[in-house]
Amino acid sequence: MTSRQRSSETFRAAAVPAPSRRTVVKAAAGAAVLGAPLAVARPAGAADAAPVFAHGVASGDPLPDGVLLWTRVTPTPASVPGSGAGPDTAVGWTVAADRAFTRIVAEGTVTARAASDHTVKADVRGLAPATDYFFRFSAGTSDSPVGRTRTAPAADAPVTGLRFGVVSCANWEAGHFSAYRHLAARGDLDAWLHLGDYLYEYGTGEYGTRDTVVRPTAPAHEILTLADYRVRHALHKTDPDLQALHATAPVVAIWDDHEIANDTWSGGAENHTEGAEGSWAARQAAAKQAYFEWMPVRPALAGTTYRRLRFGRLADLSLLDLRSYRSQQVAVGDGDVDDPERTLTGRAQLDWLKAGLAASDTTWRLVGNSVMIAPFAVGALSAELFAPLAELLGLPAQGLALNPDQWDGYTDDRRELLAHLRTRSIRNTVFLTGDIHMAWANDVPVNAGTYPLSASAATEFVVTSVTSDNLDDLVKVPEGTVAAVAAPVIRAANRHVHWVDTDRHGYGVLDVTAERAQMDFYAVSDRTDPDATSAWVRSYRTRSGTQRVERSYDPV
Repeated sequence: MTSRQRSSETFRAAAVPAPSRRTVVKAAAGAAVLGAPLAVARPAGAADAAPVFAHGVASGDPLPDGVLLWTRVTPTPASVPGSGAGPDTAVGWTVAADRAFTRIVAEGTVTARAASDHTVKADVRGLAPATDYFFRFSAGTSDSPVGRTRTAPAADAPVTGLRFGVVSCANWEAGHFSAYRHLAARGDLDAWLHLGDYLYEYGTGEYGTRDTVVRPTAPAHEILTLADYRVRHALHKTDPDLQALHATAPVVAIWDDHEIANDTWSGGAENHTEGAEGSWAARQAAAKQAYFEWMPVRPALAGTTYRRLRFGRLADLSLLDLRSYRSQQVAVGDGDVDDPERTLTGRAQLDWLKAGLAASDTTWRLVGNSVMIAPFAVGALSAELFAPLAELLGLPAQGLALNPDQWDGYTDDRRELLAHLRTRSIRNTVFLTGDIHMAWANDVPVNAGTYPLSASAATEFVVTSVTSDNLDDLVKVPEGTVAAVAAPVIRAANRHVHWVDTDRHGYGVLDVTAERAQMDFYAVSDRTDPDATSAWVRSYRTRSGTQRVERSYDPV
C-alpha cells in the first residue's frame, strides 16, 4: 500500500485540518418546512457562503483493497436538496489509519456537481484488507464529520468470523430509527446490510403509523419527480441515528419497492397511475438516479443493485435486484404464479446467481434478498392430495400463496434455483431477507407439501422492520397480542418455519464462523420513542452442512 493515493480527479498534497405506504420536516436546524426543499443548518457565526455537510458521511461496498466513500455538501444556502441550485464545488477526501488523522493513507478531490444534487462518491483503492480506516471530507473552510469504515478481508484469507448488522423497512413517519443507533453503538460490525425500503414514497399520513404521524415527511406529497426523491433521501440522511450508523461501518444496500413505488415491477407499480402521475419510465429513472446519488452503492450493471462481494474464504454475498426485471404481480390465489413465463429475477440475473453459487469456494454463500423466498401458504395438504386439487382450482402448486409479491408469486424461478442448489450439492446457502415487517427463521424446502420428510435446500433469516407497521400495528392492539395467536397458526401451516415474530420492530446481527451462521434478533422498546432501548429476543443458527435452522441460546 502506498502512503498516498491519487483520486480520479485532483490530488491534494496536504492533509486537511482537524474537523472544527403514504406520511414539514424537521430541517437540520429543527425548523419545519411544509412541502419545501429540506433546509440546512449552518454553524453559528459561519459565513453565509461556507459549505455545510448537513447529511453526514457514509461508506459502502467494502472490497479487500478499498471502499466507496459518500457525502453531500451544501455549498450555498440556496443549494438545498432537490433544488439544482448552487455552484459545482471541489470536495476533498482524506483516509487515515487513525481517528486523529496523523497517519494519512489516501486523499484526493472530487467535484460535487449541481447535476448530481451536490452528492459525491470517492471509490478509494490501494488500502489494506480487513483494516479499520477513518475518513472525512472538506470543502472551502468546512470539514465533514469523521467516519469509520472497514475493508473486506483478502479473497484468500482464512477468516475466523464476520459480523453484520441487518435491517429493513424504515418508515420515517411511523417512528424513530433507534435500531440504527443501537447497531452503531456496538462498534463490532464488519458491515451492515440494508435489505430494502430504506425510505417510503408515500405522502404524509398515507402509510401505516397506527393513525399517528410521529414525524412528518418531506416533501409532504407522494414523491414522483427527481427533485422529490432527492428531498426524501436528504430527509433520511438528517436522522441522527442513521447518520451515526453510516459513520460507524460500511453499508451494503439493495433496494426493494418503496425506494421507487409500492409493489414495483418492471413495467409499473401498484402505487403508480400512468399519466396522472407521469410516465412509469420517468418515475423509475428518477428514483434510481436519486438512489445512486444518495447511497454509497456501486451499481454492478447500470440501473441495478445486483452484485457480489467476497469476505475472504469464509463467505461471499450475492445481492439481488428483485424489482427491475420481474413480471407483474398476480392476484392472491391465482394459479399463474406457477407460469414458467413469469419471472422474479429475470433470466440474466437468475443465471448469474446460479453460476455464482455453483462457483463459490467460500464456506458460506449469503444471499441479500429483498422478499421472502421460503413458502408462506395456507391449506397445507400433502403434495399427493394438493397437486390435483391445485390443478382443478387453478391454485399455486405449493399452496395458496398469501403474498404473491414474494417468491411465492414466481414459483418457477424458485423451483429452478432450489433444484440447482440440490442437484449441484451446493451447501451452506443462507438467504437474508427483509420486506415483510416480521422476523422469521425458516428452512427453505424443495417441496413444502412433504416437508420435513423431504429436503431443505437452504435456510433463511428474515429481519423485522425498523419502524414500518407489522401485524399488531395494523390491527391496533398491544404488542404481542397478535403474535400469540398468529405465530402458532403460521407454523402449523408452514412446517419449515421455525419461528416467526409478527409484532416487534428492531434489527438483526448475523454472526458467521466456519461452524455456523447465526442470526441474533433484537427488538426496540417503542418505535415512537427517540430514546428507545434495545433487547435481545432470540437467536437461530444453521450449522455448516445441515441446510436446516435450529434455535441457539447463546447470542453473540
